[in-house]
Amino acid sequence: MAANAGADGGGRVLVTGAAGMLGSQLVLDAPAGVTAVGTDLAEGVDAPGVDLAEPEAVRELFREHGPFDGVIHAAAYTAVDKAEEEEELALRVNARATEVLATACAEAGIPLVVVSTDFVFDGTKREPYREDDPVAPLGAYGRTKLAGEEAARAAWADGLRIVRTQWLYGPRGRHFPGTMVKLARERDRLRVVDDQIGSPTSTLELAPALWDVLARGEPGVYHAACEGSASWYDLAVKSIEIAGLAERVTVEPCTTDEFPRPAPRPAYSVLDCRRLTALRGRALRHWSDALVTFFEVADPVGSD
Repeated sequence: MAANAGADGGGRVLVTGAAGMLGSQLVLDAPAGVTAVGTDLAEGVDAPGVDLAEPEAVRELFREHGPFDGVIHAAAYTAVDKAEEEEELALRVNARATEVLATACAEAGIPLVVVSTDFVFDGTKREPYREDDPVAPLGAYGRTKLAGEEAARAAWADGLRIVRTQWLYGPRGRHFPGTMVKLARERDRLRVVDDQIGSPTSTLELAPALWDVLARGEPGVYHAACEGSASWYDLAVKSIEIAGLAERVTVEPCTTDEFPRPAPRPAYSVLDCRRLTALRGRALRHWSDALVTFFEVADPVGSD
């Protein structure tokens, strides 16, 4: 297998979903000497419109833009509620495309990082989920992401790093902190779910960690999230406070049952990230500190 991409000597790395929230940050944070080649179904990337679920399209991508020293697969179907109605489409994007990419990486002998999710767990634990804890997704989104993990493992276990993360927000795209700030500017009262617990994670923190996993990580599963835990209510309150809007809006906690959604969510999905911490020599920053930094450097409402 090729030497891990980005380890000291640089390389040429394919980043899928490069127009998205995470992929765009990955491209911006590419290590010195690494050329990040971005692909997405959107315009404005190196290889727009590539259907990653089609083997011939991926082979052509590798021929035209390669050779690659590694791949970070950040592209995904992430519309959690809509996936309940579009599970076949979500499966194509989250599982079939991941399998095709893993097969291409196996043929090229290069490392692959697949970004996955806390939604592979059912949320019944009350302590952080380890990488080897049993998986039991509650809804279509989690099922399709787990199917992607399994397909990639079957195709290229020796070169695969699966990185599960959660509750993402970043400078590009729509996300929860930005939605809360937008609503706080429009309303004087908000109700936010307080009985779902996770770890809000900034792409500003996650993107460099993914590059480190590609460069130095052994094959296997990693969990990557900011330190600490919070409810959606906690995240809303903190976001509104940082934005300077706390005095003009009242935020009230509510239960999941009071705010039903089409897709079930794990009640508790905090991730145990000690394996990643050991690899990097440091943990991702605490979620509240990372949130402050995000508001300092980006428009919290975000952009598409």
